[in-house]
Amino acid sequence: MTRTMAAPPRGAFARRAATVSSVVRRMDGVLLVSVAALAVVGTMLVWSSTRTWAPGSTGLVKKHILNLCIGTVLTGVSAMADHRRLRSYAPLLYGLSLLGLFLVLTPLGSTVNGAHSWIMVGGGFAFQPSEFAKLGLVLMLAMLLAPSATSADRPRGLDIGIALAVSAFTMGLVMLQPDLGTTMVLGVITAAALVIAGVRKRWICGLALSAIGAGVAVWFLNVLEPYQIARFTAFLNPASDPRGVGYNSTQSLIAIGSGQLFGKGLFDGGQTTGRFVPEQHTDFIFTVAGEEFGFLGSVTVVALLGVILLRGMRIARQCDDRFGTLIAGVIVCWLAFQSFVNIGMTIGIMPITGLPLPFVSYGGTATFANMIAVGLLQAIHIREQPF
Repeated sequence: MTRTMAAPPRGAFARRAATVSSVVRRMDGVLLVSVAALAVVGTMLVWSSTRTWAPGSTGLVKKHILNLCIGTVLTGVSAMADHRRLRSYAPLLYGLSLLGLFLVLTPLGSTVNGAHSWIMVGGGFAFQPSEFAKLGLVLMLAMLLAPSATSADRPRGLDIGIALAVSAFTMGLVMLQPDLGTTMVLGVITAAALVIAGVRKRWICGLALSAIGAGVAVWFLNVLEPYQIARFTAFLNPASDPRGVGYNSTQSLIAIGSGQLFGKGLFDGGQTTGRFVPEQHTDFIFTVAGEEFGFLGSVTVVALLGVILLRGMRIARQCDDRFGTLIAGVIVCWLAFQSFVNIGMTIGIMPITGLPLPFVSYGGTATFANMIAVGLLQAIHIREQPF
């Protein structure tokens, strides 16, 4: 007598596994591969720039790999979410980001490299709320400037006014730290959201003039810290004090220039091994690429960043709901501006600011924020309905 075994019922776990499998198949593979390639390159550069002084020679690179693993999980979780439902949660997420910025200004906050931007959580780990403030502001602006998912109408004046107030409040809290670099990124996020939302030109021109006026006022009212003013001075004339305020710029240019076409090889960079460039594993990570991988290696890093930005632009262009288009488009502008400033300051075309290179520099909170941003791009891509 033959027994036939019945197929086991499809339970919740099986359905969830099928859903995950479907999401993975529909992801933008080129975007994922580009981010992964940058992460691998960044890991090698972090290892090279920290092996001569980090505890155990691999202490920081192990922590960097751990951060990337956590970031990968956050990418997957973000990609699983329906971005259209985030509209309802945008105020809550924005409020949580503001709470983090408030906590930094309390005794819980800690000062690192002149900026009171960190909360120490123990075990050698630190949390930088301003990185998540970027995500919170992106979602909040998208909600305010796209009140209707499919309407092609321009945002109303009231919506624009609230959006500007929200942005100003966030930037004000970050400037109290003070963190000029992140404030600049938040300003670009705001400007990009307004342009992508289709705000009229008179608004754009008025806001541009207001931004210029605010910049002049900040300079002449002594709002900036002395070290921030010194960075602008060094940018205008780095040769005036090569051993003082111009030291970072001078050593950065020496490191990149010495790599020539093919570089000196991984772990063989004299500037990197000798620690002549400060903060080389974070803000100046691109100098390691220039010295050890040469011009070709540096161009490869830039090309991978370019692929990420192009895929993000494609996702924004093909999305047929305004909320998703705003999120994707603003994320692309955020990553593009931060990459340009970071690379630009290492080659002398931008003033020095504390902005890491996305997906490459060492860092926990910045890595998490960037990987969540990639997850949001994937979430929009998975659910987009092209024309």
